[in-house]
Amino acid sequence: MPIRHCIVHLIEKKPDGTPAVLHARDSELGESQAMENLLADLNESYNAKQGKAWGFFHEESGAYPFSGWLSQYMEGSQDFTAFSRQAVEHLQKLMEESNLSTGGHVLFAHYQQGMTDYLAIALLHHSEGVTVTESLDVAAARHLDLGQLHLATRINISEWQNNKQSKQYISFIKGKNGKKVSEYFRDFIGCQEGVDGPGETRTLLKAFSDFVENEDLPEEQAREKTSALVGYASSQAKIGEPVSLEELSGLIDEERPKAFYDHIRNKDYGMAPEFPADKRTLNQFRRFTGRAEGLSISFESHLLGSKIEYDEARDMLIIRQLPTQLVDQLKRRKD
Repeated sequence: MPIRHCIVHLIEKKPDGTPAVLHARDSELGESQAMENLLADLNESYNAKQGKAWGFFHEESGAYPFSGWLSQYMEGSQDFTAFSRQAVEHLQKLMEESNLSTGGHVLFAHYQQGMTDYLAIALLHHSEGVTVTESLDVAAARHLDLGQLHLATRINISEWQNNKQSKQYISFIKGKNGKKVSEYFRDFIGCQEGVDGPGETRTLLKAFSDFVENEDLPEEQAREKTSALVGYASSQAKIGEPVSLEELSGLIDEERPKAFYDHIRNKDYGMAPEFPADKRTLNQFRRFTGRAEGLSISFESHLLGSKIEYDEARDMLIIRQLPTQLVDQLKRRKD
């Protein structure tokens, strides 16, 4: 993961309406193993975050100047340090307007992954811990706590520059339950949401359930295809890459690699060819599990509505086409 440019600034700010104080670094950080480790850990933590939003830049304006500054940097009319200084000063002003905001170290990193250029911006905070010193004393130690990453964005610069129709080259942490604390950070980037990751993932799973039902697949094949879908989508989410419907279709059925893709297109589910998968939605799809008052039940969630039906009016759960092994177990128990 070659790091082209990297810098850290500090904004001191408490969530009480007090002014934000900027301590700006005047030169880039040099290459080091520590910097590479930090960026690798940041990417791992960022990819693992649930509830990210995806979108694209607002048209450049006085309210949303960030994309213009990024363009100037990419065109070479200003260097990375000057670009980051402009951006962090803008972030400082937005922080002052948001009483909920808290300061921290602001990391700007321009790096490459394969042939793709990315810009990562993250607000980092420290946590207090302990360490054992060389003299075997126990001492307090501060460290960056990437597990508490709440405000961060990653911009796919290559897609932004080369695919003018794209609406998903920016991702950012949206915040739990849509908290307003993250809105100023979204406005700082100048991002408008373009792709609904959770919504697209739910549509994908609905399309898959319809596909399995239409194909009338045996239970074992349905289970294998479910594992292929969830495994692929989860691994893409883990590395921060989108799900490709064509690639997924080939994984689900190697003998008929276009079958699932054609099913989606023919039924007109209105899905994008590529979209970011939502890990929380995938995990909910994998299994339904419930336990109460001595009863425990677990099944693959896509079976609900087909082989498993919940009749709310009669307060009944109906299971059809019981597997032979389960029938045998029930018969033995009855006897």
